[in-house]
Amino acid sequence: MQPIDSQLDNRSAEFNDNKAAMLEQINQFREAEQRSVLAEKSKAARYRERGWLLPRERLNLLLDPGAPFVELCSLAGYKLFDDQDGTGAGGGAICGIGQISGRRCIVRVANYAVKGGTISPAGMDKALRMQQIALENHLPIVALAQSGGANLMYATDTFAPGGRSFANQARISAAGIPQITVVHGGATAGGAYQPGLSDYVVMVRGQTGMYLAGPPLLKAATGEIADEESLGGAEMHCTESGSGDYLAENDADGIRIAREIVATLPSPQQSISKKDYEDPLYPIEDLLGLIPADSKKPYDVRELLARIADGSTLLDFKPEFDRQTVCGHIRIEGFPVGIIGNNGPITPKGANKAAQFIQLCEQSGTPLLFLHNTTGFMVGTEVERNGIIKHGSKMIQAVANASVPKLSIVVGGSYGAGNYAMCGRGFDPRFIFAWPNSRTAVMGAAQAGKVMRIVTEQKMQRSGSVDEAVLDKLENDTSAFMQSNSDALACSARLWDDGIIDPRDTRKLLGMLLEVCGEAEQSKLNKNTFGVARF
Repeated sequence: MQPIDSQLDNRSAEFNDNKAAMLEQINQFREAEQRSVLAEKSKAARYRERGWLLPRERLNLLLDPGAPFVELCSLAGYKLFDDQDGTGAGGGAICGIGQISGRRCIVRVANYAVKGGTISPAGMDKALRMQQIALENHLPIVALAQSGGANLMYATDTFAPGGRSFANQARISAAGIPQITVVHGGATAGGAYQPGLSDYVVMVRGQTGMYLAGPPLLKAATGEIADEESLGGAEMHCTESGSGDYLAENDADGIRIAREIVATLPSPQQSISKKDYEDPLYPIEDLLGLIPADSKKPYDVRELLARIADGSTLLDFKPEFDRQTVCGHIRIEGFPVGIIGNNGPITPKGANKAAQFIQLCEQSGTPLLFLHNTTGFMVGTEVERNGIIKHGSKMIQAVANASVPKLSIVVGGSYGAGNYAMCGRGFDPRFIFAWPNSRTAVMGAAQAGKVMRIVTEQKMQRSGSVDEAVLDKLENDTSAFMQSNSDALACSARLWDDGIIDPRDTRKLLGMLLEVCGEAEQSKLNKNTFGVARF
């Protein structure tokens, strides 16, 4: 493969303007992430008096020191539902992929210090997403539980999905994927079934309270009076009911036991060892100034590849057949990858080219990486005559049915059916992340405003009266609404991606994700019919 000859001038005024805009957008999403962190820290004194570790302190004890941790969906629910100030970002839990006792796991830490760790609809969607990632990638799940349960203001939105989360737990266990839960505090009603459906349960003496009905509800329902410890304390569950398997003395001891349980689990059958590889020829820092601050200006996706591919090399597939859809083979930290990127709208030729390339990667078992930056499929009389619908459908068929791991990074715009063709959230990529400048929507904000104006104006013309002031307001309001609801923060809050990343972390993140996918392909699960139950 030949190295990419980069034409990017990283000393130009345009590059510096692009870099400044990107750094500002990075600061915006980092500030949004910090709101829940600061809210947690503000409660530190109160919880330390009780002898509790803060959620992120628990996380740090659980993970292997120095090992990478990729936080997932950190902005889930940001300023949605009743989250007025953004402190509810994360949906009541800190989740991600991390290493515990040398074993990569899905980690879920209930963020009890922010709004009691209550689960919003976005938090429930996040929990389901973590289960999907665990199942697809054969990753054990380790949960540190202490939550107020579902946010009752939105109970009608979380009740049915909550049932799915329990069904998933049963199926994950039956699939041979272990689930370990440390119950640090309260676990009531549906919250009690999460540890109850786990394969290993650790309880903390004097802290755990697990019951289907707490003392107040019990008294109201039956008249029985019981204290928390006798009704559902750690000692009772570990000595009498059998719902607990291990009894810990405090938070840290419970986490120690969880780490020791993970240490007993077998590693994937064949550990993936990264081969020797060359670093890119161009600095990763260049990615800050690569994407134009003006989204209407084009750039060559090969410039991006030159900064994430081993040795900056690319085997370009059919480069002369269609120049707007770029396909080719690269390696990232030694792992082979087939890439599909955008240098413009997807044309009939581009859709054909991508569909063929996807099938070739499926044949060779090569993972696919989609780098989104497209306004969608090309429109107009000529492309309709050239069969854009049928050729676009072939590309969508290929994306939907390819069984190799599919990774997506939204690096610019991802609009309309182009989002589907480039393996957006609806097409279940194994992982999908976004750059902070990215936008995802059915169409651009300006186009949406124009469409609403044209449609409404036609209705007015039929009625015999056209009000330009009304049309101006409608166009402006529609455009503003679309603009505010299509940026990276708004999309990540709705879990349209697994998180926003600094562009400079792209290569490192992709190397880890490809390793996760490779280990999943190599590991053998010992399946059973019903999952592990307590007897």
